[in-house]
Amino acid sequence: MDVRTHAKIDPELCGSPLELGEGFAEVGMTATERMAVDGRGLVHGGFVFGLADHAAMLAVNEPTVVLGRAETRFVRPVVVGDELVAGAEIIERGGNKRVVYVEVRRGDEVTMTGELVCYVLDRHVLDQR
Repeated sequence: MDVRTHAKIDPELCGSPLELGEGFAEVGMTATERMAVDGRGLVHGGFVFGLADHAAMLAVNEPTVVLGRAETRFVRPVVVGDELVAGAEIIERGGNKRVVYVEVRRGDEVTMTGELVCYVLDRHVLDQR
């Protein structure tokens, strides 16, 4: 299956696709020093969320998909060097709305979970303005 969305996303900051299927995606990323918030290597949650968001967008995999809202839960910290994988699966469809469940893991440990509500627009979001 071809990637149809978010073609210019920076893989260092938001991960790279590992697996892509109908309504499902896995995206991997290694946490880097650029993501650290302190001298101990704690990674800012925004980068973990970016990975999860990228996986959700790829699960929907439509050129005009956008994020409408998200409910997330950070359950473990991430540090520089951690290898993360975000798995995303569409759990609900209705009209142009897709609800995507996302789980970010470091090995066997879950670091973040969430439900992201995505919308497939009839044209690019910047053309809506």
